[in-house]
Amino acid sequence: MTEPKWIRRDPPGWDVPHDLLQAFEGGLDTASPERSGSRARVLGYGEISTVFEIDQDPFRGWAMKRMSVFTTLDEVMRYAERYEEYNRLLTGSIGLNVPDHGYATVWSRSRRPILYLVQRKVASDAIATRAFRPLAVSEAQVCLRRILTELQKVWEFNLRQTRFRVAIDGQLSNWALVDPGGPDSGTGFLYLDTSTPLYRVDEVEQLDPELFLRSAPSFLVWILRLLFLKEVMERYYRPRRILLDLIANLYKEGLESLIPAALAEAEPVLVRWAGEDERRPFREQEIRAYYRQDAFIWTLFLSMRRFDRFLHRRVYRREYPYILPGVIRR
Repeated sequence: MTEPKWIRRDPPGWDVPHDLLQAFEGGLDTASPERSGSRARVLGYGEISTVFEIDQDPFRGWAMKRMSVFTTLDEVMRYAERYEEYNRLLTGSIGLNVPDHGYATVWSRSRRPILYLVQRKVASDAIATRAFRPLAVSEAQVCLRRILTELQKVWEFNLRQTRFRVAIDGQLSNWALVDPGGPDSGTGFLYLDTSTPLYRVDEVEQLDPELFLRSAPSFLVWILRLLFLKEVMERYYRPRRILLDLIANLYKEGLESLIPAALAEAEPVLVRWAGEDERRPFREQEIRAYYRQDAFIWTLFLSMRRFDRFLHRRVYRREYPYILPGVIRR
C-alpha cells in the first residue's frame, strides 16, 4: 500500500522533520508513552490530544500535540484549515498573542492518520499556574486583571461584527507570562490553547462536534451526545461560564487563596459582558460546587475511558489509539 501524501505547515523558523516524526510515532507505546524508544515526556493531556516534548534534536524547543481522532486524511485537512482560521481570528482579528505554530501528519502502525500540532514551547515557569505561585496576592490580582482584559478582546470582537463568533478557554493553564519584568512592567500574555478551533461562521459551528465523541467510551457515546455535547460546545462562548471555569480551576491548581481577588476582578467583567440572565454575582459556594462537580465528572469519565481501553485491548483485541493520563490530582 502506498502511503498517502502527508500535509504540513511549518511554523516560522523551523522545518518539521517528517521522517523523524514518523519514526517517533512508529515507536510510540500508547499504553505507556514513557516506555517508548524516543526520549519524550508528556507535557499535558486534553480530551482528544496528548502534548509531548521530544528531548532530541531537532525537536527541542517545540511542543508536539498528538491528535489521533481522525479516520481519513480529508478529516485532517478540514481540521487543519479550521485550526489555521481560528489562529488567524485570535491574532489578526482579535489581537491576542499566540506562540509560533504549525502542523504535520504522520501515519500510525494501523494506517490511521495522526495530526501533530506544533507549537513553540514556553518555559514551564512562565505558565500562569506556576508563574502566579511566587507572587503576592496583589501582584497576582494585577495579572488576573490582564488575563480578563485579553478575554474581553474576544467578546468585544464577537459583538462588533455579526459573521464570526469565537470561543475561548480562559483557564490559567492556557496563558503564559511573556514579560519577565513582573506584573508592574506591562506584563503581556501568550494564549496557548489554540488547538481546538471552536468558532462559528454565520452561526454554523465549524468544528465537527463528533470528534469529541471519538475518544469517548463506546458505551457512553449516545448519552454524551444526547445530554452533554451541546453544553460542551456552548460553554466557551458564554462569558459567565468562562469566568466560572477560570475561577473554579484555581482550586485544582492549588491557588484557592486567589479566589477572593479573582471574584473581585470578575464582577465588573461579568456585569459588562454576560447576558442579562447571567449577570448574577458569583458566590464562593457556587465556585466550590462547580469545581467539585467538574472534578467528579472528569474523574468518572477517565475511569470509564480506562475500562474502554481494557475492552479494546483485552477483549476485542483491537487498537486503542488514545493516550490516557495516570492519576490526576483534582
